[in-house]
Amino acid sequence: MSTLQPKGEQLKKAIKWISEKRKEKPDMALAKLVDEASFQFDLSPKDSQFLSRFVKNDDH
Repeated sequence: MSTLQPKGEQLKKAIKWISEKRKEKPDMALAKLVDEASFQFDLSPKDSQFLSRFVKNDDH
């Protein structure tokens, strides 16, 4: 049986996942990583937008 987690937890996991993937594949397009993370962690469109802005700001 799978456990449901609050969306905040899923967002944290998505951020961590993207961080790990960027270390493995630094040339991978950020938008593609965000799309994959959004799908994998079942993020809402609002959370996906936040994730995209968060990782883009993390670059600077």
